[in-house]
Amino acid sequence: MTHAPNPDWPRLWPDFSTLCGFGGRLSGTDSEANARQWLLARIGEIPGATVTSQPIDYRGWLRHEGLISIVDQPGQSAAATALMLSPATPPGGLEAEVVDLGEGTAADFAAAGDLTGRIALVRHGYAFSPDHTHRSVKYHMARDKGAAAFLIANALTDGLVTGSSGNGEENDIPAAGIAEKTAAMLTAPNGAGVRARLELDTSWPAGQAANLIAEVPGETDEWVVLSAHLDGHDLGQSAIDNASGVVVALAVAEALAAIPGKLHRGLRLCLFNVEEWNLTGSKHYIDNLSPAERAAIMLNVNLDVVVGAEKLSALVSGFIALEPWLERLASKVGDNLAYHRPLVRNSDHYNFAEVGIPAFRLLAGFGEPQSNVRHLLTPGDTVDKVTPQELQRAATLVAEIVRAGCTEPDINFRREEDRQQ
Repeated sequence: MTHAPNPDWPRLWPDFSTLCGFGGRLSGTDSEANARQWLLARIGEIPGATVTSQPIDYRGWLRHEGLISIVDQPGQSAAATALMLSPATPPGGLEAEVVDLGEGTAADFAAAGDLTGRIALVRHGYAFSPDHTHRSVKYHMARDKGAAAFLIANALTDGLVTGSSGNGEENDIPAAGIAEKTAAMLTAPNGAGVRARLELDTSWPAGQAANLIAEVPGETDEWVVLSAHLDGHDLGQSAIDNASGVVVALAVAEALAAIPGKLHRGLRLCLFNVEEWNLTGSKHYIDNLSPAERAAIMLNVNLDVVVGAEKLSALVSGFIALEPWLERLASKVGDNLAYHRPLVRNSDHYNFAEVGIPAFRLLAGFGEPQSNVRHLLTPGDTVDKVTPQELQRAATLVAEIVRAGCTEPDINFRREEDRQQ
C-alpha cells in the first residue's frame, strides 16, 4: 500500500511568490509567456516525469486604453477596462444614454424595457453562490435587447473589475469594467441615466499559447489528471485565481512522484492555458484525446481558487459517487468539504465532465461573499490576500485525494449512462 506523502511543502510559498511575481498572466502578454517558461522548467524537476508542451493556436485579444466620460460635463471621466474579447468602440468613442439595471438579473432586464442604442450598466456580484447571475449572462441579455454597450461595476471592492464578455462574434458589443464610484457618476440624482461616451481600444493579434503537461506513469494504463489553469487577468497578480491552484498542483505532483515504488495509476499534471478564453486550453486537450485515452482517465481533480476563504467545496459535476469518497479522504487529514452537485461551466473540469470523465473542481469561498475570494477579477487579487497556511491546507487535502486516486485499485465514479457509451 502506498502511503500519503507528509511533506512540509518547503517550496510551496516560494513557488507561489515567484509565479505571482510575473504579474497577472493574461494570455498573449509577456507576463503569461514568462510565467509559462518558468513553469515548464519547474515541472521538469518532478521526479520521473515526462514533460511536454502542447501548442494552442487561438484567437488572440489585447486591451489597450479605456475611458468613460459624461458628454455634457467636461472633466467628468474615469477609467474603464475592456472586458476580455470586447470589440473596440468606433474612433472618437460611442455616445449613448446609460441605463442602470442594478444587479442585472433577468427581472431587472425585463423591467428595463427596450435597451436599443443605450448603454446597459449592471453590478459585479459574488461569483460563487447558488443564486449568482454570471457576468456573461448579463452581457448576453444586454446584447440581445439591443444595447449599444455593456458596463459592469465592481460593487464588491474598490477599483476596476475585469472578466470575459462575448465570444468575438460579429454582433458583440463593446463591454467594460468600471469602479462602483464611476457607476455612481453615471447615474443622475433622480435615478435617470446620463449620456456618456465610452472609449475602448482593443486589438486581435494571432494567439499562440501552450498547455504544460507532466506525466508520471503507473503500473496500469489508467490515469488521474490533476489540473489547474496558469493564465489569469492583468489587473492584479491573479494570485488567488489561479496561482494558488497551480502551485498546489505542482507541489502535490512532486510529492506523489517522490514516493518510492510505482503508483497503481499514472499521475498526469496538466497546467492549462487560455482558460479565461472560454476554457480554450482544456477543450483543446480533450478534443485531441482518442476515445481510448479518455476512457483511461479515471478522475480529473481540478484546482481553481483554492485559497482566500475558510471553506473548501467540491463542485462534483453530477458525479455524486465522488461525495462519500471525498468525505472519507478529507476526514483522514482533519478537513471537511462542502459539495455542490450541478455541473457548472466555470473552470476546466467542465470539459472533462462533458465527455463523461469524472471530474470535480476544488474551490474556496463558495457562499462566503465576505472572504478574500471577492477580490477575484480585480486589482486586489494579489499575494497579500493569501497565507502560507491556506496553501498548505489545500496541498495536504489534495495530496490525500490524488494519492487515493492513484493507488486505490477499484475506483470508478462514472455515471451509469457514461459507462454504457
